[in-house]
Amino acid sequence: MKRREIFSVADFAECARTTRDTLLHYDKIGLLAPKARGKNTYRLYSSGQLAVMNFIRTCQALGMTLAEIRSIQASRTSERMDELLEQQLKRIDKKIEEWARARKLVTTLQKIIRSALHADEGAITVQFAPAEAIVLGEPNDYSGGGSDYDALFAFYRACKQKYPDLDMNYPVWALFSEERIKRRDWIWPDRYYFYNPEGHDIKPAALYAIGYTRGGYGQSGELYDRLLAYIDANGFEICGPAYEEYPLNEFCTREDREYLMRVMITVRKKN
Repeated sequence: MKRREIFSVADFAECARTTRDTLLHYDKIGLLAPKARGKNTYRLYSSGQLAVMNFIRTCQALGMTLAEIRSIQASRTSERMDELLEQQLKRIDKKIEEWARARKLVTTLQKIIRSALHADEGAITVQFAPAEAIVLGEPNDYSGGGSDYDALFAFYRACKQKYPDLDMNYPVWALFSEERIKRRDWIWPDRYYFYNPEGHDIKPAALYAIGYTRGGYGQSGELYDRLLAYIDANGFEICGPAYEEYPLNEFCTREDREYLMRVMITVRKKN
């Protein structure tokens, strides 16, 4: 059987596992022109150009753009392609790191949201919670007239300096010391923290009195009052810090009055 050497654009597209429109685009940008023109200026391709398509397809699978492919097409050598493959490995490794980090963010945010989707917002419960990795800031400094926002900005700056490669896109929440809660002072937090699987600090496994309320950031006074009354009435005592969290926040809703706040106060049974 005689080997076929010339293909119409439709037949070449089928053999090359691409489309006619793709071939027309490649011709337009100078990446792959027809071998010849037939009657009525029909595009004709040669069997040898299938190798060119294989080259283009392989480069695309490696993540290269058409512009990059065009720039190396005419001057490629074994040495240059080896160098380009090494560069692509570095790009791929970087993308893998970025996607792995994004996956950790997604799974953490999903876990946070799901922890509150079916919460009984009117109830207060005492539950054991396992330890979780967090990034915990240093004690906030409010001297010199600094505000909670000043302390928050300082927290971000310190985290960036201490952990320059750490993903900072996790929601940040507030920690109040045992002493502050006992004296009913929960306006500005003692420290800030956020959950992060790569965090070097730990929110300890403990027994927590847990309550929920709706409202914007800092609108927590009524919930703390209810929690303290419950703790006292049910034979518990405070034995550690309180964690003020917003599992359903601006990521979930536009209206801050719809934010769902969760306060977890470390407790134990009275002797």
